[in-house]
Amino acid sequence: MTKVAKTFPCRLGLTGGIGSGKSTVGRMFVSLGATLIDADQIARDATGPQGAAMEAIRSTFGEAFIDASGALDRARMRELAFTRPEARIQLEGIVHPLVTLRSQALAQQATAAGSRLIVHDIPLLAESGRWARRLDAVVVVDCAVETQITRIMQRNGLAREVVQSIIASQATRSARRAVADVLIANDARCTLEELQAQVCQTAALFGL
Repeated sequence: MTKVAKTFPCRLGLTGGIGSGKSTVGRMFVSLGATLIDADQIARDATGPQGAAMEAIRSTFGEAFIDASGALDRARMRELAFTRPEARIQLEGIVHPLVTLRSQALAQQATAAGSRLIVHDIPLLAESGRWARRLDAVVVVDCAVETQITRIMQRNGLAREVVQSIIASQATRSARRAVADVLIANDARCTLEELQAQVCQTAALFGL
């Protein structure tokens, strides 16, 4: 742990690979009084029915990528992104600015409400350089790749090869660790009580 909160609210970035337990850690921060801003949820809202991104998605990719509810057809877009990486870049170019604007608005609301700790849950934090100047510190939930694979296979019922391809599309474990100011270890043997203790220690470091 290399940073300590000096001003409030303190803005933490929370990230971790799929199956790391990042969402569980986020909920633990909330239970301690932090405000959680979930970038993934904002993106899902933006690409849902009547979402802010849908008009641009429709004009860029066509009606074939809109499902019956008027939301982004995620399965079809996922297939396209695997075969045409530039499609993923196009989609991110539409969605990411909307996520940033909404995140900023929610952070301003939290600040006005007196929140001392704002936690930005950002799955792609290590892959993106645009968040660094907006955060006071980065918390990475860390575990072995094999632990990720086992958890996701058990949780989602996916084949090992599918899970491995998802992990390969994300930042490497070493890349995430390189951007961390705080590492929260959540490997296979870590109990919920041990994880909670690490979250409490981190929250105290940053003002809760």
